[in-house]
Amino acid sequence: MSVPLNSDNTGQPGAEQALPSNSSSRLHRIQIWETPLLRYGSSVLEAFAWEEVMCRRVGEGHLPVAHIWRHPDAFVAGLRDRRLPKAVEAMEGIRTQGTAVCVRPSGGAAVPLHPGVVNISLILPNPARAINIHDDFREMAALIAESLTPWSNQARTGEIEGAFCPGDYDVSVGGLKFCGIAQRRQAKAYIITAFIIVEGQGDKLAADVRKFYQHAADGLQEGYPDVRPGTMASLQELAGVPSAAAYTASLVRTLRNRYPMAETEHVLSVDREAVRQTAEQMKLRYD
Repeated sequence: MSVPLNSDNTGQPGAEQALPSNSSSRLHRIQIWETPLLRYGSSVLEAFAWEEVMCRRVGEGHLPVAHIWRHPDAFVAGLRDRRLPKAVEAMEGIRTQGTAVCVRPSGGAAVPLHPGVVNISLILPNPARAINIHDDFREMAALIAESLTPWSNQARTGEIEGAFCPGDYDVSVGGLKFCGIAQRRQAKAYIITAFIIVEGQGDKLAADVRKFYQHAADGLQEGYPDVRPGTMASLQELAGVPSAAAYTASLVRTLRNRYPMAETEHVLSVDREAVRQTAEQMKLRYD
């Protein structure tokens, strides 16, 4: 990965809910950093390692960070997925096809990535070590829905049964999921992260995840999401969003509106060696 040098989904169960497009943020200052589209064959784990290192810096007093990134071809498994009987073999099978594979440290389950999937993470301080996950997940869901309003105001939140990486804060349009949200905690800071399927075919991604679970589960009937056709879609399919670039531009505008003192001018700098070492530690611990 060319990095700049510089838990599981939880929520209130229940009915699908509309998302406000003008909810106010608790923060006023944040630094927005968009990593350029990563190269084919680049490590996807380094994106998570970069955020892990930055999260430590935010815990030490750095400005909160909104990190936006994309990978051209990757498969990211969840911690629970890794415990399936044939998970290692299933991941290796994907890796032999040239796809980057890793197990991420945040919550959630398996997610495939391609250039049309936008990832966003809010890296936030937690000096009092008290996190209200429901508020933070609602904040992220509202941010994503508000960024969709140039094309649609029909985004809703609530678990979509049969979708991959399921959670109470799935974001959907017309009952089809396009976004999932998870979180990762450190001692003095934490990360709320989301994937947003902007381009491509949601059913194709769901089929890829379903194939992974069929291999990894090795006959088990439970302990992993039951991914079904007709549950996932891209924003291109759902709302006519023209491209990942167009949605990302709207996402950045929404961030600047919600965080009045957002900074975009400075390149975020973390030590490359710290990222490399963190990626190695994460691989040893999770893979």
